Amino acid sequence: MIVAAVGACVAVAALAQSAITFRNTITGEVLNFNDALPEGKDTPGVKEFMTTGTNPYNEDASCLKQGEQLFLSACSGCHGHLGEGKIGPGLNDAYWTYPQNETDEGLFSTIYGGAQASMGPQYQNLQLDEMLKVMAWIRHLFKEAPEKAIWLTEAQRKSFKPYAGHETFPENPPGKCQAKAK
Repeated sequence: MIVAAVGACVAVAALAQSAITFRNTITGEVLNFNDALPEGKDTPGVKEFMTTGTNPYNEDASCLKQGEQLFLSACSGCHGHLGEGKIGPGLNDAYWTYPQNETDEGLFSTIYGGAQASMGPQYQNLQLDEMLKVMAWIRHLFKEAPEKAIWLTEAQRKSFKPYAGHETFPENPPGKCQAKAK
């Protein structure tokens, strides 16, 4: 129990020392990561993201399958199964209700801290690591020219293909989110 508490404190301390200041999309207030679910705070992906502001899961097939499932259960009711928009805005094109969502840092801040209307904060529904997987899936759904996808690295932009519809992923592709062998 003490080890778990110390581990949680270390994870919170690591987030507190983030190189990036994440702010609420609407109010501009600094986001409080103490409110986040305790699981998924100290993954290598979260640590990298908190330092760089770039989602390390973008275009990683091992993360996309997980991100798709999370998106379908947590986001598609408002944003559509393919990010086309329903109650909430579309997420699969170059128009962003909140222009800061063109960056991974901005999109994360909106998911974590919420926005206007029905977009409530998701910090009690999704782990930080799960938010990054959802974000990777949202980026994967992009259906416009890669030049408009400013969140992609130059290498990713060269190989990016706009989303053309449903696809299947291998059961356990290699990558940063690969399921651990049991």
